Amino acid sequence: MTTAKRDTYTPDTLLSVAVRVFNERGYDGTSMEHLSKAAGISKSSIYHHVAGKEELLRRAVSRALDGLFAVLDEPGAARGRAIERVEYVTRRTVEVLMDELPYVTLLLRVRGNTQTERWALERRREFDHRVADLLKAAAADGDLRTDVDIRVATRLLFGMVNSLVEWYRPQPGGDAERRQVVDTVVHMAFDGLRTSH
Repeated sequence: MTTAKRDTYTPDTLLSVAVRVFNERGYDGTSMEHLSKAAGISKSSIYHHVAGKEELLRRAVSRALDGLFAVLDEPGAARGRAIERVEYVTRRTVEVLMDELPYVTLLLRVRGNTQTERWALERRREFDHRVADLLKAAAADGDLRTDVDIRVATRLLFGMVNSLVEWYRPQPGGDAERRQVVDTVVHMAFDGLRTSH
């Protein structure tokens, strides 16, 4: 049985197992022994592919961050009125979160106890600032309500999007449900933020 697991073992499957264990036990509460048992391989097999658990953490949070930052480079995020761009970024951020749920969950749980965690927190802040800048631009364009504090609106928007990691669980064949969640988040956020022209 161990041989069969070894035959199907890849760095990607190890990463997937590590993310699951990190999310269950917390990064600090996870040892290489925990990872070894969960993956069904020896610790030396893990060390053959990675330097240690912090490298696994960096790969995992990089996957989440790469997905989020890629959204900012898409044409819908780069062109058009700021309100349309921030709405696009919000929609795509929710989709990335759903696609990379375990990885984004881990990203949102890092606390800054290691160099990798501090790097991830800094990258998250950079992403948040770029979205906040879009909201400020939308306000400057007159497309956001003037009675809404942009800083509060930004925090509420991120809070709503990020809360999906706590309750969203994808269902097999749940494309309609997925679209409904994305649409609901966008409508709830932007119906309340937009000025009525």
